[in-house]
Amino acid sequence: MLKTLSPFIIIILTIVFSSIRQINQYEEGIRFTLGKYSGTLKPGWRLIWPIFQTFSKVDMRVKAVDVPSQEAITRDNISVAVNAVVYYKIVSAELAILEVEDYYYAMSQLAQTTMRNATGQVDLDELLSQRDKVSESIRKVIDEQSDPWGIKVLNVELKDIILPEEMKRTIGKQAEAEREKRAIVIKSEGEVIAAENMAKAARVLSSSKGAMHLRTLQTLNDVSSDQSNTIIFATPLEILRAFEGFKKDE
Repeated sequence: MLKTLSPFIIIILTIVFSSIRQINQYEEGIRFTLGKYSGTLKPGWRLIWPIFQTFSKVDMRVKAVDVPSQEAITRDNISVAVNAVVYYKIVSAELAILEVEDYYYAMSQLAQTTMRNATGQVDLDELLSQRDKVSESIRKVIDEQSDPWGIKVLNVELKDIILPEEMKRTIGKQAEAEREKRAIVIKSEGEVIAAENMAKAARVLSSSKGAMHLRTLQTLNDVSSDQSNTIIFATPLEILRAFEGFKKDE
């Protein structure tokens, strides 16, 4: 009896072993029985009966889509080329298989169109200075539209914003003019402060008797310390006024 059954046992064991499918820890499996969805398989060894059942693996890890450079026109009619990276994760393996044919390709196409539309809604200055804000607006749109596919968009990063050469030169000239403007303002503010200090010093010297003479002597001492300097003796106004007083007395 055992000899008669042994070929059947071998066939059954062969079918069982050939039906075992391994699903890794970072995956989930979608099982179909006679073409109909019949369950989501968790990680481990699972039985998939040949002919009657099939299954598809879905990677549940975070994925990155490198969005190729897209030509777009900003709200102020400036042509730019923008590329980005979209990070997303599948939260429902069932929807990712049943609701969209190729979720990776669909996410890439959705990211491209959304990025072009978002670029057209902002000015160039906003696109350059508020990159995080633009990235977040793109993320929200992609996340909302990919929600029926069981996909959660985690982040969108704008990598490069390429401007035409003419616009680069224009921005460079504008930045140079802005730097010159700041330098002139800083210099003028320094001159105002210096003038105020000089006026204050002049008031102090004029209000104290003999202060001007002491200041003159100090200046002569500083100049005479270097032999290469030519010394010019300045006559204080007080001395000239004294001479004027002598003439009047005569």
